[in-house]
Amino acid sequence: MVPDPSDNFYRHDQLPGSSSGIEQDSYIVHGQTRTTGYWCRPGRGDPEYLTSYSYPKFVWTADIHSSASLTVSPDRAQHFTSDSVSLSCEGNSTEWRVMRSSPEGRYWSDCSNWGTMNGSTCNINTDRTSDAVYWCQSGSGEITNAVNITVQDGDMILLSPARPVTEGDSVCLSCKLRLQTFDSIVFFYHNEKLIQSDSRWELSISPVSKSDEGFYKCQHSGRESAQSWMSVQVPKAELRADDTDIPVGGSVTLTCSVNPSSSGWKYFWYRGEKTSEPLTSQLSSGPIRVSEEGVYWCRGGRGEPVNYTEYSDSVTINKIIPNKAVVTLQPNWTEVYRGERITLRCEIKDGGDTEWEYEWRTTSSEKPSDENEHSITSVTGSHSGDYRCKGRKKHTQHSSTDWSDPIKLTVSDKPLPVLTVSPSWLSAGASVTLKCRVKDPSAGWRFYWYTRVPDPSYGSYRDEQLPGSSSGTEQDSYIVHVQTHTAEYWCRSGRGDPEYSTYYSEPKYVWSADIHSSASLTVSPDRAQHFTSDSVSLSCEGNSAEWRVMRFSTGDSDSSTCSTWGTMTGSTCHINTDRTSDAVYWCESGSGEFSNAVNITVQDGDVILLSPARPVTEGHSVSLSCKLRNQTSDSIVFFYYDEKVIQSDSRWELNISAVSKSDEGFYKCQHSGRESAQSWMSVQAVSRPDSSSFPVLLIVGLVCGIVLVIPLLVLFCYRASKDSGFVRPVQSESTNADRVDYENDHYSALLHGDVCLYDTIRGCQEAEHAQ
Repeated sequence: MVPDPSDNFYRHDQLPGSSSGIEQDSYIVHGQTRTTGYWCRPGRGDPEYLTSYSYPKFVWTADIHSSASLTVSPDRAQHFTSDSVSLSCEGNSTEWRVMRSSPEGRYWSDCSNWGTMNGSTCNINTDRTSDAVYWCQSGSGEITNAVNITVQDGDMILLSPARPVTEGDSVCLSCKLRLQTFDSIVFFYHNEKLIQSDSRWELSISPVSKSDEGFYKCQHSGRESAQSWMSVQVPKAELRADDTDIPVGGSVTLTCSVNPSSSGWKYFWYRGEKTSEPLTSQLSSGPIRVSEEGVYWCRGGRGEPVNYTEYSDSVTINKIIPNKAVVTLQPNWTEVYRGERITLRCEIKDGGDTEWEYEWRTTSSEKPSDENEHSITSVTGSHSGDYRCKGRKKHTQHSSTDWSDPIKLTVSDKPLPVLTVSPSWLSAGASVTLKCRVKDPSAGWRFYWYTRVPDPSYGSYRDEQLPGSSSGTEQDSYIVHVQTHTAEYWCRSGRGDPEYSTYYSEPKYVWSADIHSSASLTVSPDRAQHFTSDSVSLSCEGNSAEWRVMRFSTGDSDSSTCSTWGTMTGSTCHINTDRTSDAVYWCESGSGEFSNAVNITVQDGDVILLSPARPVTEGHSVSLSCKLRNQTSDSIVFFYYDEKVIQSDSRWELNISAVSKSDEGFYKCQHSGRESAQSWMSVQAVSRPDSSSFPVLLIVGLVCGIVLVIPLLVLFCYRASKDSGFVRPVQSESTNADRVDYENDHYSALLHGDVCLYDTIRGCQEAEHAQ
């Protein structure tokens, strides 16, 4: 039974090793120092049959502790009825309860039941008090020494100290009559043996020894006092060190004191074994400073001959050496996640070939073993905390490094990556950038990328990894080139060996509004915004006989089919906007093709913007209009494009002829302070031939023409020249010079591409004869 400060009473704790019961009918409690109550119960059989609990039994201790003690005034164990007695609690607490138990220990209660509590003192009147054992209990649950008080209604009591007498002190016991004293013989007994019989009413013992402990009583004229126990406490020295580590080149202070405290003590100091000779140079009446490592003890002594206290408990003083201890973490992640594997290592700088022993200190609830390396195969929250280590030379037990600087280990829950996509609505053939964000992305993560595609064989979906990501990517981004259809993506991260994986991210969609002949979605009525209570039809068209209409709304973790929120008839899904929220809709064919996506907004206000649900083809005209739920008026209507006013007059329509890509964007309208939601108008570019191929074809055709024409032209000119040589007379030098000029001109024309190359062969011949 131990005090429970939370409810100011007691709780029942099982003794160690007895949770399943023990076969022996006895139990030994080692090293008990405080008053404690015990009880027991046996059990047998299967299922076990249990007896009732025994009555409790207390084991009382009279030893006084500085943290909690009880004093009695007047200081004696026996009192006459009608005496006033005060019980005072002292120690390290501001909250106290004075407790009482019957001698057999069956019942206990606090001062409020039989006395008056004033601060930390309980005042009692022995007229209403029986023999009992008293003790104090502090607010933190500490229990003081116990005092056995006897109340006598006879004529004689023994005056003996209620608290223990310190060995070596003097004590005086006396016999007291209620009314008067006489000079006749008084007998004093120790453990029922007569030890003094004369006319003295006092029994003096000096100095008190442990053998004087026991039961005392007195007798006079046939009248006898009750017997009281006199406890003799052997004083014990207490040793304290201001630090247990001697810094490099420094020293520490040791202080010896005696409990209970009294005057006249000298202190004897020991290093090594307490049975060794004292350090003669260190006999002192106060603290000492030491600069050598080792195990230290002390004890007090006074008087002549010297009366010694018990030895103090030992204090081990360690000497710090210059080597530095360092804690490393592998992998070097100070924030880890539940289930990951890590290794803590203690390294000694400049340790050389010295053999080391290691010690760890941690604020976590999991203390590492005393090895230089501590592996945790699966971390949990209990491993969070600061870790320090130090090394101790193996063959010099009291020389060690200082404690290392701490390394802080934070264990978090398994992470959920966040996937972002850009853009979320596609332009034709654009690339999409996926980004997978985790906390501390530089901490060794690899990233895995996935898309979900319909699986016609099962009427469901299958997951596929994106190309090149089967082993993960070092980059936390991934570019999907030339995407043309609506697609769903997600990611996860992993690190370590074996790899630790995060959760999968929430999926993200990339929407495409482009219309394809193989699969397309039409909305009736054809607009992006609808009032609540409107009926809307979503129809799938294309190269399939099987269709599913799908929806994804804000806040959903996944898409759903028409059967969940509408009625499917053939390839058309009918919905009522009373039961529909803002969402993106699309069709999926039986063969797995995606249609264009349409973003439908449901308004419960009074105004909506009538804009086409499907993309407008570039070059066409389009009309946007503002619609009220109940009526129209002639007041000003404002139209906005990307939050900028582009029309403000009494017209309820915004007409755009020859739509271009620059008209793509968000539109909304406003009327009399009421504003519609904004809708995205998508502009689909017109397909054109690839103009870049025209110059290539022109050059290829030109080169082929030249290659064919030149040989024919050269052949023709050669034959014409040969025919004229048979009839031509011998020419002069000037004529020869003219021929040279002609031949040069002819060569130049071939070289520079004279216009005759693009004429007919005959045209070239006539030009030649014209010269």
